[in-house]
Amino acid sequence: MMAPDDDLDLLAAEYALGVLDLAERRETEARRRNEPALDAAITRWERRLAPLAEALPPVAPPENLWPRIESALPAPPIVVDLVDVLRQRARRWKAAALVGGALAAGLALALGLSEMGRLGQPQNFVAVLQQDANSPAFVVSVDLASRELTVRPIDAVAPSGKSYELWMINDSLGRPRSLGVIEKADFTQNDRLRAYPPEIVKTSLYAITVEPAGGSPTGKPTSAPVFAGKLIQARP
Repeated sequence: MMAPDDDLDLLAAEYALGVLDLAERRETEARRRNEPALDAAITRWERRLAPLAEALPPVAPPENLWPRIESALPAPPIVVDLVDVLRQRARRWKAAALVGGALAAGLALALGLSEMGRLGQPQNFVAVLQQDANSPAFVVSVDLASRELTVRPIDAVAPSGKSYELWMINDSLGRPRSLGVIEKADFTQNDRLRAYPPEIVKTSLYAITVEPAGGSPTGKPTSAPVFAGKLIQARP
């Protein structure tokens, strides 16, 4: 059972991610005005997640999606309310794509990505590598068509004299495979995923270890992962 502080932080995270329904969001907004602790928690999550928006391209629904949805809805007055709710959900799709493995991503997927994913084969995936729900450290994005890998730090600095190294872990590979050292820059990009089939890329666990400067000298991790996450669909 979560402690009250955990409940508050979870609510703040869901609000910042945009995965609450309309009634829950309005209730949370009202509470935020009267509860300084909730307001502070929401502000922390908004600051923490803000850099993720720069890591992915904008996500827009297909042009014919709204006419298809509206034509399938019942007659007024129910139509107006339902369309408003559906439009609220559409705004959550981008949030779900940005946070990937972050807190409440599963809920966001259930609301939006599961519907959009059926419209075509997804090519863009994202993972948030973290120690826990409150500690996102890196964003990993993958273009499955080109196998291009991009790693962006959120809030992680390697210990002095050490390097962060990214690994792909999958039972079918036998041992973790290095995807390279994470450079001390805004972005690290490489094409090492081209050596692996798409299904392996999509289903693997991505993990970061602390290694000697320049990376592991053995080709294997020399320590346990400090951050980890799995890919989810970023856009259809």
